[in-house]
Amino acid sequence: MKKLWFGKYKWAKRILLILIALGAAGSGSILGISSYMKAAAADAIYTGDSGSQIPTVDCILVLGAGLKPDGTPSLVLTDRLNRGIELYKKGISRRLLMSGDHGKTGYNEVEAMKKYAMDAGVPEEDIFMDHAGFSTYESLYRARDIFEVKSLAIVTQPYHEYRAVYIAEKLGLTAYGTPSIPTQYRNAWMMEVREMLARTKEFFNLLIQPEPTYLGDRIPIHGTGTATNDSDNEN
Repeated sequence: MKKLWFGKYKWAKRILLILIALGAAGSGSILGISSYMKAAAADAIYTGDSGSQIPTVDCILVLGAGLKPDGTPSLVLTDRLNRGIELYKKGISRRLLMSGDHGKTGYNEVEAMKKYAMDAGVPEEDIFMDHAGFSTYESLYRARDIFEVKSLAIVTQPYHEYRAVYIAEKLGLTAYGTPSIPTQYRNAWMMEVREMLARTKEFFNLLIQPEPTYLGDRIPIHGTGTATNDSDNEN
């Protein structure tokens, strides 16, 4: 009986060691890919006032980040919008591209983003809305293929900027990361952990480069933003 128990224990120990080894290998891969992506994008990221040093670009891309229950931009999104409007007023570009989730009735990130910018004095014709920016990858893919963007300043939080710039460059865009001013968010550490996992996922996704959920007719960024106003035909 003792011998049988010892045999079972040996197999359990081996399985445990295998699981530990696999976990360590997986963690190492995640850390390695995350570090690689950060290093690859670092030279294209401009913080603070250095954002005004980038060349003129086709547009300033503001990535969506959720709404409050009352339909106004979340704190994270507000920080992004303030940075995008600041760059617009500094003349980095005369076009703001608001890209976010408008995938269901009653939830419209991009309309809220547009209203916020207009309230800050940005003319309606300078604001483009991408109603199908369901992910960072899809926002950048559609910026290239729908809005015919070739160069852009990407506005998001510092921790997210590396992945956004990396994706843009892999899609053939000339990209400059222009992070929002860092704010202390609730559960910030969870954002960082999720971002490391997202970088790993995106690394492999970019090897395939699948089409986004929606494509559709082209809306040149050098035209007028009012062409994106008809939400019934945004895709």
